[in-house]
This record gives sequence, structure tokens and C-alpha cells, in this order.
Amino acid sequence: MANTIGWGQAAVNNTIDWGKGKTNNTIGWGTIYSSSPYGDTDIVGTPAGDADALAFISAAAITDATQKRAIETLVVDLKGYGIWTKMKALYPFIGGTAAQHKFNLKNPIDSNAAFRLTFSGGWVHSTTGALPNGTNSFADTFFIPLNNTAINSFTFSTYTRTNTTGLFVDLGGNGAAGTGEIFSFNRHNDQQFSVINSAVSYTTNAITNSLGLSAYTRSAATVIKNYRNGILKTTGTTPSTFNVSGKLYVGATNGNGTANFYSNRSLGFAHIGDGLTDLENTNLYTAVQAFQTTLGRNV
Repeated sequence: MANTIGWGQAAVNNTIDWGKGKTNNTIGWGTIYSSSPYGDTDIVGTPAGDADALAFISAAAITDATQKRAIETLVVDLKGYGIWTKMKALYPFIGGTAAQHKFNLKNPIDSNAAFRLTFSGGWVHSTTGALPNGTNSFADTFFIPLNNTAINSFTFSTYTRTNTTGLFVDLGGNGAAGTGEIFSFNRHNDQQFSVINSAVSYTTNAITNSLGLSAYTRSAATVIKNYRNGILKTTGTTPSTFNVSGKLYVGATNGNGTANFYSNRSLGFAHIGDGLTDLENTNLYTAVQAFQTTLGRNV
């Protein structure tokens, strides 16, 4: 008898193509379970996913379904906001180990040229992020602004999960003495200091804690802005003088080849890239905070 509805695995006239044995089973339902990048499913096959997210998940050997989903959503959100193309190095500190935390989400290749991190000193790596010890720990990004960004278009950010005050730098560097610098003092004497491609003076604003996303943007020769959790706090007129010729460090600043101003704050995210608008900095915070919330480590 002809199977006109098409149920089963061997129907000749299986026009709907249900079952686990049809070569033309375009819907793909069946009893064979398939492991997608985001967990087990009873739909045979793997969803396409975002190629950049999948490349990072593979390189960093991310196996946890929640972490995979967080990365996928972060990448899709950044692309949707038009921010992805402006990022040069992006460190989500996900997975829980140094071997996983080192990868640049924007280019997850294990090489200096891809700006993957090399950790030095005492770091504690866990699912909540990367924690430097505040005395000798830093991570080399191998990122030199002079070679990779314009002097008047630069943004960097850090998501800190530790509320401490002190003379700490979470990301920074400079060139030869007297030339440009890029770094911030986040909550030093309850102030937020920043400098980008200048050796003249700081842009400052008052803050009461160091938690969350701090972002700093130079968008013109005499425009530098500080943001806290997506909100513009201050605009300075410090002029740009030199594009930094030294490598940037995470967890400290690169003081002309020597790490100093070591941080003791747990990091859940950091990025380096081109200048962002006010709206883009707000959207950056929205995307990063959603990422941290998915992982259960938002502050």
C-alpha cells in the first residue's frame, strides 16, 4: 500500500519526507540527535551560526553551551550595531583558562600578528574572567596603534568586575619618552583619567566605583571622551600629538617597554579599535552587558 502521507523511514511515496532514512529529507526530522554549536538538538543537522563566532568557539575550544550562545549573541549584536568593523582586538575572557582567554575574538589565530594575548606574571583565570595580581602581571596584545589605527580615531574599553581604587591601568601603552600615550586611571582618587595619542594632559571625570564598562574615545584632533557604562561623562579638548608607537598591554600599561601601574581588577572584556560615536559607545555597553549577563557575571 502506498504511503501517501509519507510517515516512516522507507516510504516510496514519502512526499512530506518525514523519517530518518530519506535521502531527500529536507526538513530533517528524525530520531538521530545532532550536537549543534549551542547544545544537543533532535533536529538532524547543524545551524549555520555566525562564521566569526564559530571560528572563535573552535579556536578557543569553547564547549559550554551557554558560553557558545553568549559569544554568538555578542558578535551578532556588535555587527547589528555597526561596531564590529571598527574593532581591531576584542578579548571576551571566556572559557576559564589562559589558553582560552588569550584569543582575539576579531581574529582568533594564535599569533602575534593576530593580536592574541601573551600573559606574564601572576594571573588567575576562571569563568568569571582574567584577574591580574596587581604586582607583576600584564598581557601583551602586540597591538601597536601607530601601525593599526588613525591618530584621531581610536577607542578602547575594559569591563572590570572588581571595585578598587588606586593608581592602576587596565589597558595602556606609550611610545618613546615624551611621545603619545594611551591609557586610563580608572578610579584613582575617585577620578577617571584618560589620555589617547597625547602627552599633554588628561581628560577627567569623577566616579565612585570602578565596576562595569569604561570606554575612552578620540574622535578628532581636539576631542576625547570618557564613558561609564554607556553614558558620556566628560568631553575634553586635549590635542593629539603622537600616535602611540609602542605595544598596548592589558592589566598594566607599557611604559616604553616596561610594564607598570599594574592592575588588580578582574577583567571580563576588553577591546581596542577605531573611534566610536556617542551612540556606538552606548550600544557597545548594551552588547557587552548582555554578554556578561548571559554568563552570569554582570556587575
